[in-house]
Amino acid sequence: MDSSVNRSRWRKRSQRNKPLLFSISLLFLLSLLLLLLLLLVSSKTLTSLIPFSPKTLAPKSKNPCETLALAGERFLWYAPHSGFSNQLSELRNAILISAILNRTLVVPPVLDHHAVALGSCPKFRVKGPAELRAAVWDHIMQLAEERRYVSMADIIDLSSITSSKVRIIDFRVFASLWCGLNMGNACFGSLCCAISGDGSLSTNSSPCRSLLSGSQGNVNHCIYALEEDCRTIVWTYQQENDGMLDKFQPDRELQKKKKISYVRKRRDIFKALGPGSNAETATVLALGSVFSSPYKGSELYIDIHEAPRDPFIQSLIKKTEFLPFSPEVIAAGKEFAVQNIKEPFLCAQLRLLDGQFKNHWKSTFSALKQKILSLKASGPIHIFIMTDLPTMNWTGTYLEELKEDTKSYKLFTLRERDDLIVQAAKKLMAAENSLKSSFLPRNLDGIKKKRDCDRVMLPDVLLYVEETVCSCATMGFVGTAGSTIAESIEIMRKNNACEL
Repeated sequence: MDSSVNRSRWRKRSQRNKPLLFSISLLFLLSLLLLLLLLLVSSKTLTSLIPFSPKTLAPKSKNPCETLALAGERFLWYAPHSGFSNQLSELRNAILISAILNRTLVVPPVLDHHAVALGSCPKFRVKGPAELRAAVWDHIMQLAEERRYVSMADIIDLSSITSSKVRIIDFRVFASLWCGLNMGNACFGSLCCAISGDGSLSTNSSPCRSLLSGSQGNVNHCIYALEEDCRTIVWTYQQENDGMLDKFQPDRELQKKKKISYVRKRRDIFKALGPGSNAETATVLALGSVFSSPYKGSELYIDIHEAPRDPFIQSLIKKTEFLPFSPEVIAAGKEFAVQNIKEPFLCAQLRLLDGQFKNHWKSTFSALKQKILSLKASGPIHIFIMTDLPTMNWTGTYLEELKEDTKSYKLFTLRERDDLIVQAAKKLMAAENSLKSSFLPRNLDGIKKKRDCDRVMLPDVLLYVEETVCSCATMGFVGTAGSTIAESIEIMRKNNACEL
């Protein structure tokens, strides 16, 4: 009887607990389903749901090889270096090469003086192209981070080049479109902020750096990174001498000392990197240095001075011989000559502190003395002094003698903080010439043109304005022997830059 009573009680308790057991089972099943659903979600998505997750601070990077490849644009990227005059020389060569290969030239910013060094081609001791490209990339990122970015196409007027069907693209636009980088930190005007600040990434430039430097080698249909440099090749645009030995070769002593086994050959750039080559299909062709200068009857890397079989390139060669400064710089130089100096004047460019020039003060001042003695004037001779020697350090030099002899000479100088220089820099940056003369995305209308960004610092345009003033010197010009700045001024005077 007791057992039957217990069974009866157990049945009653079981019947009362059925709803509770059912609820527990249902809750367990729902929990299991939810867990399975969460497991199906990618780890990236799951992590992004966690507050303050590191993943939320690192946007997904674009693959540069998949962005502009379908747009039909093919680009040329190179590695400028050394001082401004050398960088300008490289820009001239890069324009020619991009036109020959029918590529859009990526125009870099102005690099700090000798922030990136090449080495010595005559001594066959130079940085390799990959190392040079990486150094240039790092310095450009530094300029952007420190808000000191100014494009070469802002300083140099490339309007005559782009009107000749030569295509250029500002590096900031290229980095934004191709690398997905936000280059807003490198902008001054609203157009640049709208386009270059459209990228999604603000700091992760490593993937693009790796590609453009060539550290990953060549990537089919994406990038072809040239590894040859001035030690082994002289680029020409003459198919008949393709593969011939160049006149300048490493001597036996150097070959033994440096263990050099290679020779310098002349290569036709169109044949080697144009249609039918491995480089031709790549979206980006990455070169190293494209600087060149005459040496022992040869050219150190680029020997393209004539193109008789190609009228377009021949005309472009003539145009690139002189690339003027921007209208804003030219206007400032002319204003100083007309409103400050007023009278006919002599320009003296005296390079006294940099490199080899610091050991040649005597010859530099001697050339200036001879030039002044050759001048005949009824009143004091007006002289514009362009020098890297600060005024406070003129004591005991020929410059002090000229300054103190106020009856015979009247000296004029410019300084970085002068209002004329500051105003020229403001006008230059506000003009956004580099953006207006270059390739822009087709969907520009869809971009918010009024996007704001913190402006970069005003660039130092003193050098460019000083060169312009010297081009206006009606009584002549005397420059430091061997100075690329003096050579640049001579070219400006030859092409009547002051009359632009």
